[in-house]
Amino acid sequence: MGAIGLGSRLSQVVRMVERLDPDARIAAVTDPDREGVLKRLEKTANLRDNLADIKFYTEPEEMFDKEDLTGVLIGTRCSLHARLACKVAKTGLPLYLEKPIATTMDDLKALKKAFDDSSSEVVVSFPLRLSPLVLRAKEIFASGRIGTLEQVQAINNVSYGAGYFRNWYRDYNETGGLWLQKATHDFDYVNSIVEQAPVRIAAMHSQRVMGKRKPAGLTCDVCDELETCPESPYADFHKHGRVDHYEVAKRKCTFGEDIDPRYQDNGSALVEYANGMQMVYSQNFFVRRDAGCRGATLMGYDGTIQFNWNTPSFKLTMHHKAWTETVDCASDGHGGGDVELARNFIRVMRGTGKSRAPISAGILSVYMCLKARESALTHRFLDLDLSELDA
Repeated sequence: MGAIGLGSRLSQVVRMVERLDPDARIAAVTDPDREGVLKRLEKTANLRDNLADIKFYTEPEEMFDKEDLTGVLIGTRCSLHARLACKVAKTGLPLYLEKPIATTMDDLKALKKAFDDSSSEVVVSFPLRLSPLVLRAKEIFASGRIGTLEQVQAINNVSYGAGYFRNWYRDYNETGGLWLQKATHDFDYVNSIVEQAPVRIAAMHSQRVMGKRKPAGLTCDVCDELETCPESPYADFHKHGRVDHYEVAKRKCTFGEDIDPRYQDNGSALVEYANGMQMVYSQNFFVRRDAGCRGATLMGYDGTIQFNWNTPSFKLTMHHKAWTETVDCASDGHGGGDVELARNFIRVMRGTGKSRAPISAGILSVYMCLKARESALTHRFLDLDLSELDA
């Protein structure tokens, strides 16, 4: 495999792939941080003894030309995902692509065009759609037991939300905002269950808690509120016992006025699907501890499905019968979805399977996120029509 941007998240993916397939290993890397890459790869299953054999390149095209690769993985900063994926599209190689697969509408259009003309099979990093909770919900819905799905309520209350405000994630030009960072997962797994085209969206978001209060450029190590601020490394260590966070003394202030006001700390969206079904989705980044929750309630006339990755639990309530079924699902990284994505990418590289998280799903999800962001900034309902990407 060849990796482009082998950071902490992609190194976890590589580790999972190598554990599942003893023949899998990273042969080449395009990444300026050679030392950091080697340090992360020391933890992988198949590379401890042959790190010196890994070739490093400054440009992905050179890596494609000189290496005989079976697949490529992209894990760079978000703003580069689309442009680098377009380069892989020209090779026809299988691709594992981190989300969000684009951060602007122009990049999304270029990405769609590139893969419309490519033989590359893409596995988008959408583990939630392959988690046991979602697969079980999809199975029950498809069986007709709850009747026609009429409404979905989905939430993502992120208890670790401060992390999106204290480091590089807060760069709006880099990430595109928190619709693209979080809702891209949530829109996708709902789409995978309902199997209906979204046709209209309205959204709002705001920055009510983070930002605005402290000077630009302030870091925790020079702040006079280090011992009293609830978001400080001091609080992490002394109040919550998170020892590893204490050493991040120079992290950026979550209340700094240099945080872009478009970078929301909460938001909600209303989505209409082609058959008239509605989804309401809400995300929050300032709840903490047990208030964190991610999951959905899917309602038909005959029954309701509820699931929550924080438990993780699955509940089926039959509206017209005197029982409720509750199931606890096994869970590992991203609710068990990470291992399924890794296994799927192995099969795609070996030519024994098709992507279960295809590029079309990534395009639709990012398109919905970009439209949600536009709706929130312009206060308008917006139509969802993928043909816009071909214009």
